[in-house]
Amino acid sequence: MEYWVDVILLFFVYGFAGWCMEVILKYRQYHRFINRGFLTGPLLPIYGGGAVLITVIIGNLTGFESGIVMTFALSFVICGAVEYFTSLILEKIFHARWWDYSQKPMNLQGRIWIGNLILFGLAGVGIMYIFNPAIYKVFGAFSLRTREAVLSFLLLVFAADCVVSYFVLKLVKVGIDSSEADNTEEISKEVRHILTSKSYFYSRFADAYPDVIYKTDRVKARLLAVKAEAERMQKEAEKKIAASLEPVHLIRADLIGAQEDLIALLYDETTATEEMKKLKAEIDRQKGRLAAHAFVKYPDGRHKKSE
Repeated sequence: MEYWVDVILLFFVYGFAGWCMEVILKYRQYHRFINRGFLTGPLLPIYGGGAVLITVIIGNLTGFESGIVMTFALSFVICGAVEYFTSLILEKIFHARWWDYSQKPMNLQGRIWIGNLILFGLAGVGIMYIFNPAIYKVFGAFSLRTREAVLSFLLLVFAADCVVSYFVLKLVKVGIDSSEADNTEEISKEVRHILTSKSYFYSRFADAYPDVIYKTDRVKARLLAVKAEAERMQKEAEKKIAASLEPVHLIRADLIGAQEDLIALLYDETTATEEMKKLKAEIDRQKGRLAAHAFVKYPDGRHKKSE
């Protein structure tokens, strides 16, 4: 019983430490205080949960298996899995990507990336060999009854905060699903307007995630339409080249003109997803290939437009 009381107390200690770290990082980025996380209180459950899993899993290993290298490796995997599946589940439920590492090197679907995983591994070593021993000493200075009373109070407050946060997130989901916008920037504006027009609990959430990426069926349909139209245009161009005597440079001009019209209508660099950016890059590459065949160079140095 005492073991689990202390473990659950660790959840709150590390959840609070994670919240402090996030607040400091966002202050450096935005130069203002931002109350991070889904909860109103100063707690980030993802940090507390990761620390508890590290403590329980690695704490039950013995001998060589519980060495620093194994601690690093397990922390690397455990916290990476927690962050990945938390991102996946939240996106499935609320149709929004709360963090995105797509621009980072060695990332997995933009949900986790190697830099964070290394930090998780180092943090696990620090938790097991530095922080946990010190925290357990502090816990030991209080009787079990006192720790149980503190834990009961924290659990009560935590439960109340979860209920409030649930209704806030439900409002966010309703705002996303009912949005008529066709890109994440416009959806963000609509959701922020909904939240900031409510009480502090709602406006705080809008401020906590300024970079959230909203994903609706409308946005996904737009992405699919861009991809399908590009594929259709490419097939039509190939048919023209194979079955028509029309000069290649005229076909190329028509294709490039149609592509540029399509991109101008549908593509926005500031709100484009990684898949859309890759599609545009592919279009640009195909245009470069056509340009390379536009002229034929003769041995005497003359250039002639190919037919």
